[in-house]
Amino acid sequence: MTSSTETTVSEPPGEPGEITDAVPAVAPELAGRSPGQLMWRRFKRDRSGVISAYIVGFFFLIGICAPLIAKLYGKDPYTLYGQNEPGLLDDFGYPIAPNGGVSGRFWFGIEPGLGRDVFTQLLYGIRTSLFIAVAVTIVVTITSIVLGVTAGYLGGRTDYFIGRVTDLLMAFPAQLFFVAVMPVVTAIFVSPTDETPTYLRVVALIAVQWFLGWMGLARLLRGQVLSLREREFIEAARVTGASSWRIVRRELLPNLVTPILVQSTLMLPTFVTAEAGLSFLGVGLVEPTPDWGRMFAQGAKVYQNDITYMFFPGIAMVIFIVAFNLLGDSVRDAFDPKAAR
Repeated sequence: MTSSTETTVSEPPGEPGEITDAVPAVAPELAGRSPGQLMWRRFKRDRSGVISAYIVGFFFLIGICAPLIAKLYGKDPYTLYGQNEPGLLDDFGYPIAPNGGVSGRFWFGIEPGLGRDVFTQLLYGIRTSLFIAVAVTIVVTITSIVLGVTAGYLGGRTDYFIGRVTDLLMAFPAQLFFVAVMPVVTAIFVSPTDETPTYLRVVALIAVQWFLGWMGLARLLRGQVLSLREREFIEAARVTGASSWRIVRRELLPNLVTPILVQSTLMLPTFVTAEAGLSFLGVGLVEPTPDWGRMFAQGAKVYQNDITYMFFPGIAMVIFIVAFNLLGDSVRDAFDPKAAR
């Protein structure tokens, strides 16, 4: 007779009496994620950020591949198709075909007056503007890191001197300074009677925008370093005898990646519009160099009779600026999710 509390032990699978090896259950391994992985996961969940990244990448891709695309397209931005071929422009220099001459041969039409292909002009204009904006962003970011980190870490007279220089430069009206100084910079190296080389104009555009472009990020990094240099891990590095260069390189800079990346992402479209504005005003790039701003300047002259010429570069500029600003916001939210709340 068995007790009611007796339990029945089930035999392991297999034949009765057969000895089987027990396989212990393995718990799933928990893997930690780095801050970069967490940022990437948050960014991928932001649909607008991902779409903006694709759009920005597309603009950079067509800028890099502009010569190849133009070669496959069969045209270039310098040939005067409207003047070389009768029947493309009327007696007033405007395209005879409707919609600015848009056709299967000229995808975005032809330019009024000179009759150049608008599609290849836009390709090379995007290439030029992005190259200048990226170059300015790089030199501005490097300058901001050097001066901002130096001022915040060393403090004292160094911080005071850099701070006063920053305040002085921030008092300059940037756009008026660009317009007034660009002719002066080019005249220093080239006689007024000679034609200014394109490379010199590009260097001048980069230098002038850099001169008044680094202060905001430098002040931001200075404030970040002032709060970080009193933290425990910095004091621990000092106690262990680490040099100032090692502390800056191994302790401070990794903690400044977020503001540097976010601000650089937001600065680049600003430099694109600044460069286009200078070319629009006639103190940036000039004929025959393809440029976004120069296309706007030409479009402003002919929009009453040919609105199509302004349409394509205008739409491209709006899409690029909006996409890059949305990308910058998404990158900021991915690095600092509390800021989005």
